[in-house]
Amino acid sequence: MAKNDGVQKKYILGLSKTRESFGGKIAALFNRKGEITDGFYEELEETLILADVGARATVDILDELQRRIRQKRIAQAQDARDELKEILVDMLRDKNGIEITFPCLLLIVGVNGAGKTTAIAKLASRYKAMGRSVMLAAGDTFRAAALEQLEEWAKRAGVPVVRHGEGADPAAVIFDAAHSAKAKNIDVLICDTAGRLHNKKHLMEELKKIERVAKREYPEACHRTLLVTDATTGQNAISQSEVFKQSVDVDGMILTKLDGTAKGGAAISIMRELGLPIVFISVGEGIDDLQEFDPEQFVEAII
Repeated sequence: MAKNDGVQKKYILGLSKTRESFGGKIAALFNRKGEITDGFYEELEETLILADVGARATVDILDELQRRIRQKRIAQAQDARDELKEILVDMLRDKNGIEITFPCLLLIVGVNGAGKTTAIAKLASRYKAMGRSVMLAAGDTFRAAALEQLEEWAKRAGVPVVRHGEGADPAAVIFDAAHSAKAKNIDVLICDTAGRLHNKKHLMEELKKIERVAKREYPEACHRTLLVTDATTGQNAISQSEVFKQSVDVDGMILTKLDGTAKGGAAISIMRELGLPIVFISVGEGIDDLQEFDPEQFVEAII
């Protein structure tokens, strides 16, 4: 992602709660004079845990930091700060990469309440601003409110939406949307899906069917499945997201609501536990507040 002042500003503003909490404690800890002691590591561990980094990720971070400090013979805490930043950036960096080419079909999955519909609207606005033609598919036919909400966002973004009535077969909606997108040479088809977990088995079978239909009817498109995950729910988000991973081929995540939490460290825990790259993050409520995820910008914004 090209680094510019506008993007940096969005990261800084959107992650202000985490920076004020986590970043302030890190600054106080690493600005101390004197040699690094066991107490330093204990305080750092507590700070990471409170930021929702997660127990296992925290152990990994501390182990690597201690290794680097020994290897480079760092004695002062203030000289180890850059090492911590590098460790965090490396943990957040996607080693494999996820490429999105056009035309593409984006299947958006995730539990209700994670910010799925809003994320779709932000994606539509983002791609339209890039000069791409966009179409939405209202595949969450279980909730009438979901259909209305998506239609409203489509109007605001100025993009067409393919929908059927409430209770319709979601795969049929995706079928029609795929054919419409092909006929109109649409660059980006973004498909909403249901996120209810109280009827988990039925939902997952539904998602598998949608995935099959999308690939069969639109084979020439670049297919990507993005999992919308609410950063504010921490470990809950991980257990919920695992359900989707078991049923469909998830390529990456959209991490939402980072602007509403002081525990932005959850990004590290979620990425580590799910083994999925973070593709986009939402750092505000505005339509243009969805940003490509950049580990360096993220770490700079929270520390």
